Amino acid sequence: MSTVIRNATVLTLDDSDRLHPRADVVIEGGLIRAVGPGAAESAPPDATVIEAERMLLIPGLVNGHFHSPGNFMKGALENWPLELFMLFEVPPLMDRVATPRFAYVRTMLGIIEMLKQGVTSVHDDCFFVPVVTEAEVDAVLQAYADAGMRATVTLDQPNVAETAKYPFLSDILPAPLRDRMLAAPRMTDRALLDHYARYIERWHGGANGRLRAAVSCSAPQRVTPDYFLGLGRIARDLDIPYDMHILETRLQRVLGQENFGKSLVRYAQDMGVLNEQALVIHAIWIDDDDIRLIADSGASVAHNPVSNLKIGSGIMRWRDLRQAGINVCLGNDEANTDDGINLWTVGKVAGLIHNVTDPEFRNWISPQEILGALTHAGARAMRLPVPTGRIAPGWQADLALLDLSSLAFTPLNDIRRQLVYCETGNSVRTVIVNGEVVVRHGRLTRVDETALLAEARACAAEFADYMARCSDAARDLAPHYRAMYDRALATPVGMDRWARPDGIRKGLTT
Repeated sequence: MSTVIRNATVLTLDDSDRLHPRADVVIEGGLIRAVGPGAAESAPPDATVIEAERMLLIPGLVNGHFHSPGNFMKGALENWPLELFMLFEVPPLMDRVATPRFAYVRTMLGIIEMLKQGVTSVHDDCFFVPVVTEAEVDAVLQAYADAGMRATVTLDQPNVAETAKYPFLSDILPAPLRDRMLAAPRMTDRALLDHYARYIERWHGGANGRLRAAVSCSAPQRVTPDYFLGLGRIARDLDIPYDMHILETRLQRVLGQENFGKSLVRYAQDMGVLNEQALVIHAIWIDDDDIRLIADSGASVAHNPVSNLKIGSGIMRWRDLRQAGINVCLGNDEANTDDGINLWTVGKVAGLIHNVTDPEFRNWISPQEILGALTHAGARAMRLPVPTGRIAPGWQADLALLDLSSLAFTPLNDIRRQLVYCETGNSVRTVIVNGEVVVRHGRLTRVDETALLAEARACAAEFADYMARCSDAARDLAPHYRAMYDRALATPVGMDRWARPDGIRKGLTT
């Protein structure tokens, strides 16, 4: 099947960052075959034609880090530090598994929001509470298959006791609560590796190659060393991403010092899993040695600036990472740390927040860098066998058409700057994934949005039960987590990643 997009303004985001004021794009077999003025003349006579006068064609956005299980939680949680926040996000004492239909609707809710904004690919680090089940895994992947989105999905499942994931917590918790945590459901290394084997066999490469598996330890401190290594072997053998949250918070820097005697980046490197398959998520509380290790390994980094602001994690060293040659992509993280799923907002915040970290304005992030991080950098981290994120021959036909008559581009002064700082997703009219139109005139072509949203509202009771169970457990645990947080805050780490207009508070960095 062939498609021609004719007479569009085309921003290629290729190596030359070309902008064609008026050009055509020819798509065949899910790939871009030709780009440029007059390219439509080379298309087969029976090709489907999309007239794109006064439209801007860009590569589809790539959500470089996402947790779809948070899709029901927008606006649900306070602005707490991660360690308190996770009492609701991944509650340690939860004993109920999501029903498959709830998991399907939950996943589809995020898909709809992303596709309508022109997000064509997502790297979903999908966690499961309290254990992985085949039915929930299949429900998540089926949603991506049905909607037509490109997705790389992990099974993000910690498998050590909650007390092992944090510094000081075992000593702080009263014995009854500590015993409850030790008794909470945990999966063995073998059980999890068996789930991965089944998952990869069933879904990896599915839906005409749109669906791909990745592996995830959640974070190095959240799994057994043997499982940490086992996932690394899978990632290397299949050349698929290995997701690992590392040094998102100051407390995690303390954890490395107290429990491992080293940075968690160094721990991953010493274990042999910090390599080109690795996707290091957040990487905020890192030092120069950590940056060198990540750069030497060939790993990518996922930056989630809105999430980092919501839960007060800190400001990542973007320019230092990029100057070291590290591939940096952008992600939402999840609906509960973004209170939405708007990747355009993420790009805008990334383009602004780092301006206050360096008075040398020549180091500030350019719109071109942000657009690259929103597209081909995320695709690179996903390790796709056929690349996406640029409009060039041989690349995946994952594209978005935006209306240049919209408010975001009126008046039109500079397309790149207005994409980053003015666009919200409201200008997106048509979205193409793998050569197929999946959004037409702002509506999904494969999904009954009205029915799905009605079903999501009908799922409120199941979600309310989940939140009630979280609240009951959090009521008992939160005072002790706050004590742990305060004790970690009083532990020197030799660095600071928070914005402090009045200077650095004594004792936190020494």
